[in-house]
Amino acid sequence: MTYIHERENWPVFRWQDDQLATLLAEVRHRQGRLLGRMEALGFALRTEASLHSLTEEVVKSSEIEGEILDKDQVRSSIARRLGLDIAGLVPADRDVEGVVDMMLDAAQNYEDPLNADRLFGWHAALFPAGRSGLTKIRAGTWRDDSQGPMQVVSGPFGREKVHYQAPPAKQIYREMKAFLKWFEAERRIDPVLKAGVAHLWFVTIHPFEDGNGRIARAIADLALARSEGTSQRFYSMSAQIRVERTAYYEMLEKTQKGDLDITEWLRWFLECLDRAFTRAEELLGSVMKKALFWERVADTSINERQRKVLNRMLNGIEGKLTSSKYAKFAKTSQDTAGRDIIDLVKKGLLTRDEAGGRSTSYSLV
Repeated sequence: MTYIHERENWPVFRWQDDQLATLLAEVRHRQGRLLGRMEALGFALRTEASLHSLTEEVVKSSEIEGEILDKDQVRSSIARRLGLDIAGLVPADRDVEGVVDMMLDAAQNYEDPLNADRLFGWHAALFPAGRSGLTKIRAGTWRDDSQGPMQVVSGPFGREKVHYQAPPAKQIYREMKAFLKWFEAERRIDPVLKAGVAHLWFVTIHPFEDGNGRIARAIADLALARSEGTSQRFYSMSAQIRVERTAYYEMLEKTQKGDLDITEWLRWFLECLDRAFTRAEELLGSVMKKALFWERVADTSINERQRKVLNRMLNGIEGKLTSSKYAKFAKTSQDTAGRDIIDLVKKGLLTRDEAGGRSTSYSLV
């Protein structure tokens, strides 16, 4: 098997501009339109939308790799770093703080140069204890292949299927030097296309023992922020990749086993980004709905527990609200939860669902 990095002209990628031009123009138009709509919102709504998108980016980028982070911890960690005064902040674990540090650095400091030292900082933040699960890894430095070649595999032990093998560790310094020089110097291609090329190039080098996928997506996010000239994020590419995870890995494997024409990869990247914009437009509707709800109940007396739970419902919860869920969300007793719910029903903010008895549940009016 010959991998893309073993091709004679590696890493001189090429693509067919005529096959991507129409799609790229449509994506850039939607990108500009989305940013324009968000800019037309007030500061509070823009902040809410950006907080939601950043939370999705952190949670879903980790989820793609099979790591499940607590969404409330992620949201609280981001809010604290952005200096946002929101209700219901919770303490965050060290691994959550590390992922948030990396993603916010990429999004907020997009104008800062990308270099090896910055990447080492991101990697060390991802693995603060120097371990990936139970396995000790070299955090904050390039891999050394002491345990054998870097391979992407699946399947049970003894019957593994090798999907990809990265360049040897002895080549990483040279490979990353070329990548970083290109990333900071190249100005001739559209910055959105550049995000797609950078994503593929970095994950193909696979310079770290673990975390390469998340860092590749952070690099793409940095490039997209540069294409927009804003640190506020209103969509999540990782959330869309998570939805299309199987296709994402299949496309990466196909491209890495192909030649240096990456037109098909870039087409998939642009189409995925376009679908991320569609999700963002749905988010905009959700943010507007939330704003209108609070505007409607501005003169209604609501305690802090009730406000916290109503916000949770507006942000979306799994299933229906029950008294048990209310007690958990508000960190209160079952009796207090019951009284709060009855009060919200009387005030016309919650409605009791048809099913009764032990399965009594409530929805927003």
